[in-house]
Amino acid sequence: MNEVNNEKATPATNTGKLTAAYTDSTAGRIPIIAITGTNGKTTTTRLTAAIVGQARYKVGFTCSDGIYIQDELVETGDCSGPASARVVLNNPTVNYAVLECARGGMLRAGLAFSQCDVAIITNVAEDHLNLDGIDTIEKLAAVKMKVAQTVAPSGYAVLNAGDDLVYAMHQSLSCHIAYFSMDGTSPRIQEHVAAGGVACVPYNGGIVILKGAEKIEVARILDIPITFSGKARFNTANVLAATLATYLQGISVTIIKEALQAFVPSAERTPGRMNSFEFNDFTIMIDFAHNPHGFRAIASYIASIPATVKVGIIAGTGDRRDEDIISLAEEAAKIFDELIIRQDVSFRGRPGNEIIELVLQGIRNIDPEKKTIVIEKEKEAVDYAIKNARKGSLILLTSDKIMDAVQYVKELKAKEDNT
Repeated sequence: MNEVNNEKATPATNTGKLTAAYTDSTAGRIPIIAITGTNGKTTTTRLTAAIVGQARYKVGFTCSDGIYIQDELVETGDCSGPASARVVLNNPTVNYAVLECARGGMLRAGLAFSQCDVAIITNVAEDHLNLDGIDTIEKLAAVKMKVAQTVAPSGYAVLNAGDDLVYAMHQSLSCHIAYFSMDGTSPRIQEHVAAGGVACVPYNGGIVILKGAEKIEVARILDIPITFSGKARFNTANVLAATLATYLQGISVTIIKEALQAFVPSAERTPGRMNSFEFNDFTIMIDFAHNPHGFRAIASYIASIPATVKVGIIAGTGDRRDEDIISLAEEAAKIFDELIIRQDVSFRGRPGNEIIELVLQGIRNIDPEKKTIVIEKEKEAVDYAIKNARKGSLILLTSDKIMDAVQYVKELKAKEDNT
Protein backbone atom coordinates (compact mmCIF):
# COMPACT_ATOMS: atom_id res chain seq x y z
CA MET A 1 0.00 0.00 0.00
CA ASN A 2 1.13 3.56 -0.65
CA GLU A 3 1.17 6.51 1.64
CA VAL A 4 -0.40 9.75 0.52
CA ASN A 5 0.80 13.00 2.00
CA ASN A 6 -2.29 15.16 2.45
CA GLU A 7 -0.57 17.73 4.60
CA LYS A 8 0.65 21.04 3.31
CA ALA A 9 4.05 20.46 1.75
CA THR A 10 7.18 21.96 3.23
CA PRO A 11 8.78 24.39 0.77
CA ALA A 12 12.06 23.10 -0.60
CA THR A 13 14.54 25.23 -2.52
CA ASN A 14 17.49 22.89 -2.94
CA THR A 15 18.38 19.22 -2.80
CA GLY A 16 19.39 19.46 0.82
CA LYS A 17 15.92 20.66 1.84
CA LEU A 18 13.98 18.55 -0.61
CA THR A 19 13.80 15.52 1.66
CA ALA A 20 11.92 17.57 4.26
CA ALA A 21 8.99 17.82 1.87
CA TYR A 22 8.23 14.12 2.31
CA THR A 23 6.13 13.77 5.42
CA ASP A 24 4.45 10.63 6.73
CA SER A 25 0.70 10.35 6.65
CA THR A 26 -1.89 7.63 6.72
CA ALA A 27 -1.58 4.62 4.46
CA GLY A 28 -2.99 5.16 0.99
CA ARG A 29 -5.04 2.74 -1.01
CA ILE A 30 -3.79 2.65 -4.59
CA PRO A 31 -0.68 1.77 -6.61
CA ILE A 32 1.44 4.68 -7.83
CA ILE A 33 3.77 4.89 -10.81
CA ALA A 34 5.76 8.14 -10.72
CA ILE A 35 7.63 9.55 -13.72
CA THR A 36 10.35 12.19 -13.82
CA GLY A 37 13.23 13.28 -16.05
CA THR A 38 14.21 16.23 -18.22
CA ASN A 39 12.42 15.20 -21.41
CA GLY A 40 9.86 12.55 -22.27
CA LYS A 41 7.99 12.71 -18.96
CA THR A 42 4.57 13.58 -20.34
CA THR A 43 4.54 11.10 -23.21
CA THR A 44 5.79 8.34 -20.90
CA THR A 45 3.09 9.26 -18.39
CA ARG A 46 0.39 9.12 -21.03
CA LEU A 47 1.66 5.79 -22.39
CA THR A 48 1.84 4.31 -18.90
CA ALA A 49 -1.67 5.51 -18.05
CA ALA A 50 -3.00 4.07 -21.32
CA ILE A 51 -1.55 0.64 -20.51
CA VAL A 52 -2.91 0.74 -16.96
CA GLY A 53 -6.32 1.77 -18.31
CA GLN A 54 -6.21 -1.07 -20.84
CA ALA A 55 -5.79 -3.39 -17.85
CA ARG A 56 -9.21 -2.18 -16.63
CA TYR A 57 -7.94 -0.08 -13.76
CA LYS A 58 -9.65 3.22 -13.03
CA VAL A 59 -6.60 5.32 -13.63
CA GLY A 60 -5.99 8.93 -12.75
CA PHE A 61 -2.93 10.70 -14.10
CA THR A 62 -1.27 14.08 -13.98
CA CYS A 63 1.07 15.65 -16.50
CA SER A 64 2.15 18.98 -17.91
CA ASP A 65 -1.06 19.10 -19.97
CA GLY A 66 -3.57 18.60 -17.17
CA ILE A 67 -5.26 16.22 -14.73
CA TYR A 68 -7.12 13.22 -16.14
CA ILE A 69 -9.54 10.96 -14.29
CA GLN A 70 -10.34 7.85 -16.33
CA ASP A 71 -9.35 9.65 -19.54
CA GLU A 72 -11.53 12.67 -18.76
CA LEU A 73 -9.65 15.96 -18.62
CA VAL A 74 -10.73 17.59 -15.36
CA GLU A 75 -8.17 20.40 -15.19
CA THR A 76 -5.99 21.98 -17.86
CA GLY A 77 -2.55 23.51 -17.58
CA ASP A 78 0.75 22.34 -16.17
CA CYS A 79 -0.37 19.84 -13.55
CA SER A 80 2.92 18.05 -12.90
CA GLY A 81 3.25 19.18 -9.28
CA PRO A 82 2.13 17.76 -5.93
CA ALA A 83 -1.11 19.74 -5.65
CA SER A 84 -2.37 18.16 -8.87
CA ALA A 85 -1.19 14.72 -7.77
CA ARG A 86 -3.30 15.05 -4.63
CA VAL A 87 -6.38 15.63 -6.77
CA VAL A 88 -5.84 12.17 -8.25
CA LEU A 89 -4.82 10.49 -5.00
CA ASN A 90 -7.84 11.87 -3.15
CA ASN A 91 -10.35 10.96 -5.88
CA PRO A 92 -12.50 8.05 -4.62
CA THR A 93 -13.11 6.71 -8.14
CA VAL A 94 -9.42 6.22 -8.91
CA ASN A 95 -7.72 2.92 -8.08
CA TYR A 96 -4.40 3.50 -9.86
CA ALA A 97 -2.30 6.68 -10.09
CA VAL A 98 0.26 7.61 -12.74
CA LEU A 99 1.96 10.86 -11.78
CA GLU A 100 4.37 13.10 -13.66
CA CYS A 101 6.72 14.74 -11.18
CA ALA A 102 8.46 17.84 -12.52
CA ARG A 103 11.52 19.48 -11.03
CA GLY A 104 9.85 22.78 -10.16
CA GLY A 105 7.02 21.27 -8.16
CA MET A 106 9.38 18.99 -6.26
CA LEU A 107 11.69 21.83 -5.29
CA ARG A 108 8.89 24.17 -4.28
CA ALA A 109 6.58 21.73 -2.51
CA GLY A 110 7.97 18.20 -2.50
CA LEU A 111 5.86 15.23 -3.55
CA ALA A 112 2.25 14.30 -2.81
CA PHE A 113 3.26 10.80 -1.69
CA SER A 114 5.92 9.33 0.55
CA GLN A 115 6.04 5.98 -1.23
CA CYS A 116 5.37 4.72 -4.74
CA ASP A 117 5.48 1.31 -6.40
CA VAL A 118 7.49 2.18 -9.51
CA ALA A 119 9.51 5.25 -10.46
CA ILE A 120 10.61 5.94 -14.03
CA ILE A 121 13.58 8.25 -14.67
CA THR A 122 13.62 9.07 -18.40
CA ASN A 123 16.85 11.11 -18.63
CA VAL A 124 18.72 14.03 -17.11
CA ALA A 125 19.92 16.86 -19.35
CA GLU A 126 21.04 20.45 -18.90
CA ASP A 127 17.85 22.44 -18.43
CA HIS A 128 16.52 24.67 -15.64
CA LEU A 129 20.05 25.16 -14.29
CA ASN A 130 20.74 28.17 -12.06
CA LEU A 131 17.11 28.01 -10.92
CA ASP A 132 15.97 27.21 -7.36
CA GLY A 133 19.54 26.68 -6.19
CA ILE A 134 20.29 23.95 -8.75
CA ASP A 135 23.42 25.06 -10.60
CA THR A 136 24.91 21.79 -11.89
CA ILE A 137 23.53 18.85 -13.81
CA GLU A 138 24.64 16.58 -10.96
CA LYS A 139 22.43 18.51 -8.54
CA LEU A 140 19.58 18.28 -11.04
CA ALA A 141 20.06 14.51 -11.17
CA ALA A 142 19.91 14.41 -7.37
CA VAL A 143 16.52 16.13 -7.49
CA LYS A 144 15.20 13.63 -10.04
CA MET A 145 16.55 10.74 -7.96
CA LYS A 146 14.35 11.76 -5.02
CA VAL A 147 11.39 10.25 -6.87
CA ALA A 148 13.18 6.90 -7.17
CA GLN A 149 14.12 7.07 -3.50
CA THR A 150 10.43 6.93 -2.58
CA VAL A 151 9.99 3.52 -4.23
CA ALA A 152 8.96 0.81 -1.78
CA PRO A 153 11.66 -1.80 -1.04
CA SER A 154 9.61 -4.35 -2.99
CA GLY A 155 9.10 -1.95 -5.90
CA TYR A 156 11.21 -0.96 -8.89
CA ALA A 157 13.14 2.03 -10.13
CA VAL A 158 13.03 1.94 -13.94
CA LEU A 159 16.21 3.67 -15.05
CA ASN A 160 17.59 4.72 -18.44
CA ALA A 161 20.80 2.71 -18.79
CA GLY A 162 21.83 4.89 -21.73
CA ASP A 163 22.05 8.00 -19.55
CA ASP A 164 25.14 8.04 -17.32
CA LEU A 165 23.58 10.18 -14.60
CA VAL A 166 20.41 8.11 -14.49
CA TYR A 167 22.27 4.81 -14.56
CA ALA A 168 24.46 5.91 -11.63
CA MET A 169 21.36 6.33 -9.46
CA HIS A 170 21.21 2.58 -8.85
CA GLN A 171 24.09 2.99 -6.40
CA SER A 172 21.92 5.12 -4.10
CA LEU A 173 18.66 3.17 -4.22
CA SER A 174 17.40 0.43 -1.90
CA CYS A 175 14.58 -0.83 -4.13
CA HIS A 176 14.77 -3.26 -7.05
CA ILE A 177 16.29 -1.91 -10.28
CA ALA A 178 15.23 -2.46 -13.88
CA TYR A 179 16.71 -0.80 -16.96
CA PHE A 180 15.60 0.31 -20.39
CA SER A 181 17.94 1.32 -23.18
CA MET A 182 17.84 2.03 -26.89
CA ASP A 183 21.02 -0.04 -27.11
CA GLY A 184 20.20 -3.67 -26.42
CA THR A 185 23.88 -4.60 -26.70
CA SER A 186 24.89 -2.21 -23.92
CA PRO A 187 27.24 -3.87 -21.40
CA ARG A 188 25.12 -2.35 -18.65
CA ILE A 189 22.05 -4.16 -19.95
CA GLN A 190 23.90 -7.39 -20.61
CA GLU A 191 25.47 -7.50 -17.15
CA HIS A 192 22.18 -6.69 -15.45
CA VAL A 193 20.26 -9.36 -17.32
CA ALA A 194 23.02 -11.94 -16.86
CA ALA A 195 22.66 -11.40 -13.12
CA GLY A 196 18.95 -12.19 -13.35
CA GLY A 197 17.69 -8.64 -13.77
CA VAL A 198 14.90 -7.30 -15.96
CA ALA A 199 15.31 -4.86 -18.86
CA CYS A 200 13.47 -3.59 -21.92
CA VAL A 201 15.19 -2.90 -25.24
CA PRO A 202 14.51 -2.76 -28.98
CA TYR A 203 15.46 -6.04 -30.65
CA ASN A 204 15.02 -7.20 -34.25
CA GLY A 205 12.50 -4.44 -34.95
CA GLY A 206 10.47 -5.08 -31.82
CA ILE A 207 10.09 -4.15 -28.18
CA VAL A 208 11.52 -6.95 -26.04
CA ILE A 209 11.60 -7.55 -22.30
CA LEU A 210 14.75 -9.32 -21.15
CA LYS A 211 14.29 -11.37 -18.01
CA GLY A 212 17.38 -13.39 -17.23
CA ALA A 213 17.88 -15.70 -20.20
CA GLU A 214 14.32 -15.13 -21.39
CA LYS A 215 13.35 -12.79 -24.27
CA ILE A 216 9.70 -11.74 -24.11
CA GLU A 217 8.44 -10.14 -27.32
CA VAL A 218 5.94 -7.36 -26.72
CA ALA A 219 5.21 -5.71 -30.08
CA ARG A 220 6.76 -4.69 -33.39
CA ILE A 221 7.93 -1.10 -33.35
CA LEU A 222 6.27 -0.52 -36.73
CA ASP A 223 2.94 -1.42 -35.13
CA ILE A 224 3.26 1.19 -32.37
CA PRO A 225 1.94 4.52 -33.76
CA ILE A 226 3.72 6.79 -31.26
CA THR A 227 7.09 5.69 -32.70
CA PHE A 228 6.16 7.05 -36.15
CA SER A 229 7.33 3.83 -37.81
CA GLY A 230 10.41 3.78 -35.62
CA LYS A 231 11.64 7.15 -36.87
CA ALA A 232 10.92 8.93 -33.57
CA ARG A 233 13.57 7.22 -31.47
CA PHE A 234 12.81 9.42 -28.48
CA ASN A 235 9.28 8.03 -28.42
CA THR A 236 10.56 4.48 -28.78
CA ALA A 237 12.56 5.13 -25.60
CA ASN A 238 9.38 6.34 -23.90
CA VAL A 239 7.63 3.14 -25.00
CA LEU A 240 10.42 1.05 -23.47
CA ALA A 241 10.06 2.82 -20.12
CA ALA A 242 6.26 2.54 -20.00
CA THR A 243 6.35 -1.09 -21.11
CA LEU A 244 8.86 -2.07 -18.46
CA ALA A 245 7.13 -0.21 -15.63
CA THR A 246 3.74 -1.75 -16.31
CA TYR A 247 5.16 -5.24 -16.87
CA LEU A 248 6.83 -5.04 -13.47
CA GLN A 249 3.43 -4.17 -12.02
CA GLY A 250 2.02 -7.44 -13.27
CA ILE A 251 0.23 -6.22 -16.37
CA SER A 252 0.32 -8.86 -19.09
CA VAL A 253 2.32 -8.52 -22.29
CA THR A 254 -0.90 -8.98 -24.27
CA ILE A 255 -2.52 -5.99 -22.60
CA ILE A 256 0.63 -3.89 -22.97
CA LYS A 257 0.76 -4.72 -26.69
CA GLU A 258 -2.92 -3.84 -27.18
CA ALA A 259 -2.48 -0.50 -25.42
CA LEU A 260 0.65 0.46 -27.36
CA GLN A 261 -0.95 -0.38 -30.70
CA ALA A 262 -4.09 1.57 -29.80
CA PHE A 263 -2.20 4.66 -28.63
CA VAL A 264 -2.43 6.93 -31.67
CA PRO A 265 -0.71 10.32 -31.29
CA SER A 266 -2.76 13.41 -32.08
CA ALA A 267 -3.17 17.01 -31.02
CA GLU A 268 -5.90 15.83 -28.66
CA ARG A 269 -4.13 12.85 -27.12
CA THR A 270 -0.53 14.05 -27.20
CA PRO A 271 -0.72 17.85 -27.49
CA GLY A 272 2.58 19.47 -28.37
CA ARG A 273 4.24 16.20 -29.27
CA MET A 274 4.88 16.22 -33.02
CA ASN A 275 1.30 17.22 -33.87
CA SER A 276 1.07 17.32 -37.67
CA PHE A 277 -1.41 19.32 -39.76
CA GLU A 278 -1.45 18.70 -43.51
CA PHE A 279 -2.32 21.79 -45.54
CA ASN A 280 -2.69 21.73 -49.33
CA ASP A 281 0.86 22.82 -50.09
CA PHE A 282 2.76 22.39 -46.82
CA THR A 283 2.76 20.74 -43.40
CA ILE A 284 2.73 22.45 -40.02
CA MET A 285 4.01 20.51 -37.04
CA ILE A 286 3.71 21.66 -33.43
CA ASP A 287 6.10 20.49 -30.73
CA PHE A 288 7.06 21.45 -27.19
CA ALA A 289 10.83 21.11 -27.78
CA HIS A 290 12.32 23.82 -25.58
CA ASN A 291 15.86 22.82 -24.65
CA PRO A 292 18.99 21.61 -26.49
CA HIS A 293 18.41 17.98 -25.49
CA GLY A 294 14.87 18.16 -26.87
CA PHE A 295 16.07 19.56 -30.20
CA ARG A 296 18.76 16.91 -30.47
CA ALA A 297 16.10 14.28 -29.81
CA ILE A 298 13.82 15.43 -32.64
CA ALA A 299 16.64 16.08 -35.14
CA SER A 300 16.75 12.61 -36.69
CA TYR A 301 12.97 12.47 -36.96
CA ILE A 302 12.79 15.85 -38.71
CA ALA A 303 15.61 14.71 -41.02
CA SER A 304 13.52 11.68 -42.01
CA ILE A 305 10.60 13.82 -43.21
CA PRO A 306 10.78 14.66 -46.93
CA ALA A 307 10.29 18.38 -47.53
CA THR A 308 11.39 20.97 -50.05
CA VAL A 309 12.39 23.29 -47.23
CA LYS A 310 12.25 22.97 -43.44
CA VAL A 311 11.35 26.08 -41.46
CA GLY A 312 11.66 26.27 -37.68
CA ILE A 313 9.79 28.78 -35.52
CA ILE A 314 11.78 28.88 -32.29
CA ALA A 315 12.24 30.90 -29.10
CA GLY A 316 14.68 31.15 -26.24
CA THR A 317 13.43 30.80 -22.67
CA GLY A 318 14.37 33.81 -20.57
CA ASP A 319 15.21 32.09 -17.29
CA ARG A 320 17.68 29.66 -18.86
CA ARG A 321 21.44 30.24 -18.83
CA ASP A 322 23.00 32.15 -21.72
CA GLU A 323 24.80 29.02 -22.89
CA ASP A 324 21.56 27.01 -22.89
CA ILE A 325 19.74 29.53 -25.08
CA ILE A 326 22.71 29.67 -27.44
CA SER A 327 22.94 25.87 -27.54
CA LEU A 328 19.23 25.53 -28.33
CA ALA A 329 19.64 27.89 -31.27
CA GLU A 330 22.72 25.99 -32.46
CA GLU A 331 20.77 22.72 -32.48
CA ALA A 332 17.89 24.38 -34.34
CA ALA A 333 20.29 25.81 -36.92
CA LYS A 334 21.53 22.28 -37.65
CA ILE A 335 17.99 21.03 -38.29
CA PHE A 336 16.24 23.75 -40.29
CA ASP A 337 16.91 25.49 -43.60
CA GLU A 338 15.24 28.68 -42.40
CA LEU A 339 14.46 30.02 -38.94
CA ILE A 340 11.89 32.42 -37.53
CA ILE A 341 12.62 33.69 -34.02
CA ARG A 342 9.53 34.35 -31.93
CA GLN A 343 9.18 35.30 -28.26
CA ASP A 344 7.43 33.52 -25.39
CA VAL A 345 4.61 35.47 -23.74
CA SER A 346 6.72 35.76 -20.59
CA PHE A 347 10.38 36.78 -20.84
CA ARG A 348 10.94 35.29 -17.35
CA GLY A 349 12.98 38.15 -15.97
CA ARG A 350 15.27 38.76 -18.93
CA PRO A 351 15.01 41.62 -21.47
CA GLY A 352 13.39 40.38 -24.67
CA ASN A 353 16.06 41.84 -26.94
CA GLU A 354 18.72 39.96 -24.96
CA ILE A 355 16.94 36.64 -25.55
CA ILE A 356 16.74 37.33 -29.27
CA GLU A 357 20.43 38.25 -29.46
CA LEU A 358 21.42 35.01 -27.74
CA VAL A 359 19.31 33.00 -30.18
CA LEU A 360 20.86 34.88 -33.10
CA GLN A 361 24.33 34.22 -31.70
CA GLY A 362 23.64 30.48 -31.59
CA ILE A 363 22.41 30.47 -35.18
CA ARG A 364 25.44 32.44 -36.37
CA ASN A 365 27.75 30.00 -34.58
CA ILE A 366 26.50 27.26 -36.91
CA ASP A 367 25.75 29.18 -40.09
CA PRO A 368 26.22 32.96 -40.33
CA GLU A 369 24.30 32.91 -43.62
CA LYS A 370 21.28 31.00 -42.31
CA LYS A 371 18.08 32.66 -43.48
CA THR A 372 16.61 34.08 -40.27
CA ILE A 373 13.93 36.59 -39.40
CA VAL A 374 12.64 37.88 -36.05
CA ILE A 375 8.85 38.02 -35.63
CA GLU A 376 8.09 38.27 -31.93
CA LYS A 377 4.37 37.42 -31.88
CA GLU A 378 3.75 33.71 -32.34
CA LYS A 379 0.62 34.02 -34.49
CA GLU A 380 2.33 36.59 -36.72
CA ALA A 381 5.30 34.25 -37.08
CA VAL A 382 3.00 31.42 -38.14
CA ASP A 383 1.17 33.71 -40.58
CA TYR A 384 4.48 34.78 -42.11
CA ALA A 385 5.66 31.19 -42.46
CA ILE A 386 2.42 30.20 -44.19
CA LYS A 387 2.40 33.21 -46.49
CA ASN A 388 5.95 32.43 -47.61
CA ALA A 389 5.67 28.64 -47.60
CA ARG A 390 6.89 26.82 -50.67
CA LYS A 391 5.07 23.80 -51.99
CA GLY A 392 6.13 20.70 -50.08
CA SER A 393 7.64 22.60 -47.17
CA LEU A 394 7.60 21.66 -43.48
CA ILE A 395 7.02 24.29 -40.80
CA LEU A 396 7.80 23.28 -37.22
CA LEU A 397 6.35 25.56 -34.56
CA THR A 398 7.88 25.13 -31.12
CA SER A 399 5.52 26.72 -28.64
CA ASP A 400 5.23 27.22 -24.89
CA LYS A 401 1.45 27.69 -25.18
CA ILE A 402 0.59 24.43 -26.87
CA MET A 403 -3.18 24.50 -26.64
CA ASP A 404 -3.31 28.04 -28.03
CA ALA A 405 -0.95 27.06 -30.85
CA VAL A 406 -2.96 23.95 -31.71
CA GLN A 407 -6.20 25.92 -31.71
CA TYR A 408 -4.77 28.61 -34.01
CA VAL A 409 -3.38 26.12 -36.52
CA LYS A 410 -6.67 24.21 -36.48
CA GLU A 411 -8.49 27.46 -37.29
CA LEU A 412 -6.12 28.12 -40.19
CA LYS A 413 -6.63 24.58 -41.47
CA ALA A 414 -10.42 24.91 -41.23
CA LYS A 415 -10.24 28.21 -43.10
CA GLU A 416 -8.29 26.56 -45.91
CA ASP A 417 -10.70 23.62 -46.02
CA ASN A 418 -13.66 25.97 -46.38
CA THR A 419 -12.25 28.03 -49.26
